Amino acid sequence: MDDLIRHEQQINQQLARYGVKFGIYKNGEFHERLFPFDPIPRTIDAEEWDRLQKGLIQRVQALNCFLRDIYSEKRILADGIVPEDFVYRSPGYLPQCEGIVPPKGVYSHISGIDLVKGKDGVWYVLEDNLRIPSGASYPLIARELCRRCSPETFHRRHVVDNRHYGELLRQTMDSVNTGGINVVFTPGRYNAAYFEHSYLAEKTGAVLAEAGDLCVHDSTLYYRSVHGEEKVGAIYRRVSDEYMDPLCFEPSSLIGIPNLMTAYRAGNVAVLNAFGNGVADDKGIYYFVPKMIRYYLQEEPILCNAPTYLPLDEKDRAYILEHLDTLVVKDVAEAGGYGVVFGSKLTAEQLASLRDTILAQPRRFIAQEVIDFQDLPIMDGGKEVERKADLRAFVLSGADKTVAWPSGLTRFSRNPDSFIVNSSQGGGFKDTWVLSH
Repeated sequence: MDDLIRHEQQINQQLARYGVKFGIYKNGEFHERLFPFDPIPRTIDAEEWDRLQKGLIQRVQALNCFLRDIYSEKRILADGIVPEDFVYRSPGYLPQCEGIVPPKGVYSHISGIDLVKGKDGVWYVLEDNLRIPSGASYPLIARELCRRCSPETFHRRHVVDNRHYGELLRQTMDSVNTGGINVVFTPGRYNAAYFEHSYLAEKTGAVLAEAGDLCVHDSTLYYRSVHGEEKVGAIYRRVSDEYMDPLCFEPSSLIGIPNLMTAYRAGNVAVLNAFGNGVADDKGIYYFVPKMIRYYLQEEPILCNAPTYLPLDEKDRAYILEHLDTLVVKDVAEAGGYGVVFGSKLTAEQLASLRDTILAQPRRFIAQEVIDFQDLPIMDGGKEVERKADLRAFVLSGADKTVAWPSGLTRFSRNPDSFIVNSSQGGGFKDTWVLSH
């Protein structure tokens, strides 16, 4: 480990050289900065990982069942497990997806599940990301550079190799491919995660394409190559649903592909992840995931949700209003660490204002107990200090298997007083070592 710490500056210089950056839009302006890497890895022992991966796979399987059900039979609504209006009022629910079954019936091919480890040793799921979760490329390239700088570190330690993520992703794309090439679809150079788009296209052998490179004829998606038009069988999109097809969603979108939904609806192309997944990773729907696991899989949840309360529920609302000064309140439509309010940091006037807003717009929020999750060591100015850190685990679901990648993106806060670790809030990242048996 000391060897990696000695090479910290060298590794970050290499990351900068490779363009490992994270873009942030702030006040209407685009700011691009390096994504700071910390050399001290998070380590997860083999037994702990065995339980984690079982819980992750279970959770993603249930969420895929929910998506398939919601856009078809809606059994979970008819049986009263999830309130009907709660689903239809979700900003992530897309009526345009009703009745569409993606190729091989897979909705969330790449799932990013955010967890924290409490000081009680229990892993808690904070949220599910089923639309366009980012971050896998960062620990992937960081591990590669660490191996170059200090190969002896990995010879001495029994760390599970994480370099097969590109192959896992390629297999996932191939398993649902309808016949044609694989494409990684990017909005372009100014996207916050553009480095990742190009890096994963290289690792999977897929074509990196923007809107102008793709077109739809006769309900079939094509890539315009120097050799002519090539049929696309699977498109790993890194663009939000609403901008993907201006003829179906947001008409002003200049980064989408006209008539893509026609090809998708006809079953002529697999879209990873499927359209409409936002209804399942809505922060309000998160409350119901343990119930989904019991309902669809007839199993008890392996992983815990953070204790969560819904303002729409009368009993929960009363609890929230009584304990608002100790809870964390989240706006279900926000992401990236935005829309998160800690009641303990608000003045009496601000608490009163938040209370009024919750009463006026109860579907807009959830409230959770504050989990005092573990701090991890990081290097700060040559000294070792401790900061809050989470883990984004990646689960890949293809036509025939679901796999939890034995690695992950550990993000940490650079602010000693903050629980917000998101990259968009100025956090850094470190590698995640899963130790072998």
